Formats: sequence, C-alpha cells, structure tokens
Amino acid sequence: MPLTPAIEEPQIHESAQGPRVTPAASRTAQTPRPVPGPRPAAVPRPGRPGPARPAPPAQRAPQATPGPVPAAPAAAHTAPSVSAAVPQIQLIPASAEGALDAAEEAVDLLLDTGRAPGDILVLSSGDPHPWAAHELSFGEAAYWALHDAGDDVFYADAAQVQRAASRPVVVFAANGGAVDTIAGALPVALTRAGALLIVCGDPQQINSVLGAGV
Repeated sequence: MPLTPAIEEPQIHESAQGPRVTPAASRTAQTPRPVPGPRPAAVPRPGRPGPARPAPPAQRAPQATPGPVPAAPAAAHTAPSVSAAVPQIQLIPASAEGALDAAEEAVDLLLDTGRAPGDILVLSSGDPHPWAAHELSFGEAAYWALHDAGDDVFYADAAQVQRAASRPVVVFAANGGAVDTIAGALPVALTRAGALLIVCGDPQQINSVLGAGV
C-alpha cells in the first residue's frame, strides 16, 4: 500500500515590517507681524477686577539671536540674582502701531517656554500697556509695590526705566513716543536685562541706537 506523505503544516512567518512612517514636517510657525486693531486687555491681578489675559498666540518662528554687544555702563539698581554676563539682543521687526502687540506675543512665548512671570520686565516708549494703565489707577505707590514684589510680569513706561530693577528678560516695545526717549531708554534697558533684551520696533531705528550688529 503506498505511503501517503505527511502533510506539513505551513509555518507562520513574521510579517515584514511596513515602510517606516516619517513624521510629517512640523508646521512652520508664523513670523512676527504687527497685529492691527486694539491691544490686548490688561492682565488682572489677584484681588482686583480686570479683564482676562488673551489666550497665547501661535508660536512664531524663532528670531535669529545675534552675538553679544558691548557692555553698557553699570546700572544703579542691579538685582544680585541677575547674571553679570552681557545679555543677548533679539530684534522683532514691528511698526510703531504693532510693537506693543509684538511685545505681548513675546511675553506669551516666554511664559509658554518656562520663564517665570517675575523674570520679565516690559517697557513701552509710547502708549502704556493696558495693564500698567489699569494698575496706575490705584496710585503710583501700589503700582510700584507690585514692581518691588517681583512675582509677576511688570509693565512700565520706558521713560521710567531708571527706576526699574534688573530682571533676566527685558522686552522693549518701541511703540512711538519721542525719538530721544527711545534713544535714551534703550541703552538703559540693556543694562536692566540680565540674560536677554527683546526689542520690538523698526529695525533701522533700533540699529541706529544699539549698533548695526543687532
């Protein structure tokens, strides 16, 4: 009787891996641009009524950070916690009308990337930030008490930069005002910045004050 060959069970082979999926390229962030229309509402402070802070805008493409600039004269009020290293300067091109909005976007990005609110000082050469106008309505003593507490972002007039203490990051909005005010306040703002000075304004004007390397 002929032998029937044994039926071999088919072996189950590991399926070949499919093609590797390459992560989609990240979306290019929007470049800084002036934001027309009214400025964001003032940031409320604990215990005081005030409109809520607008939601942080989409992240913008990082700006090229230039090399160190020559050190400015020592500031009269220097916080001991601020590094003595020469700060870096970052320029965000903006018109006078859009400089304050660009500065607010820079603050939002700093906070989103881990900067403590008390690390940031915002100066404006023209119209004051709505938060500053709101807090000044309670009197200058209460306003500057918030500055001295150092636990939140502080907004001040660039003309009062001499009174402001140093902070790791200073954001300067060249949103109008006298040209002499900007020319006089920017070098002092540089001395107040422990690590980074962000300037929002007309590049030609900024370069003429801080140097062509900006």
